Amino acid sequence: MTPMIVEHPLLQHKLSILRNKQTGTKEFRDLVGEIATLLCYEATRDLPLEEVEIETPITMAKTKVLAGRKLALVPILRAGMGMLDGMLTLLPAAKVGFIGLYRDEVTHEPHEYYCKLPDNKDGVTIVVDPMLATGGSAAAAISMLKARGLKNIRFMCLVAAPEGVKVMNDEHPDVPVYTAALDEKLNEHGYIVPGLGDAGDRIFGTH
Repeated sequence: MTPMIVEHPLLQHKLSILRNKQTGTKEFRDLVGEIATLLCYEATRDLPLEEVEIETPITMAKTKVLAGRKLALVPILRAGMGMLDGMLTLLPAAKVGFIGLYRDEVTHEPHEYYCKLPDNKDGVTIVVDPMLATGGSAAAAISMLKARGLKNIRFMCLVAAPEGVKVMNDEHPDVPVYTAALDEKLNEHGYIVPGLGDAGDRIFGTH
């Protein structure tokens, strides 16, 4: 499945500032949230609606609301946390789960250390992580969700590499990927080129 690259002018402008190594921690953190909000708008474009009747200050009217409102957001710790508040701005009633994975510095393989998920078997679950690099963490997280019975899953990131997209297509062809950019490649250390550096370190001001 080809990733959905969201090319809204505001989003692309913010992404350029995010990539700049001179952008400080606070501004970087704010931008991650803002970009996540814009991406979330696109990732939820096809949510089902149902018709209801309400009373406006003028008259009765038939309007539309989300059908069921069964939504869950699952950030991959720790960098995915930077995207959560921006998404909750649009989806304040969404359930929230967490998946903790760390990447082996030598093999780049993901290892689970935490998993707490809401019961959302009948709803839409959006897994979020700023970077889709090797694809190992994203694919592992989605496998964890599927093993617990979740089916309607989407993945959202700020920047993706072709290698990560291929892994997602190979392991989870049913899961759509939403991103602000598809970059050139991974370097020998598994970082996206040109990328934006280590998203977790830049969000939280660590090294």
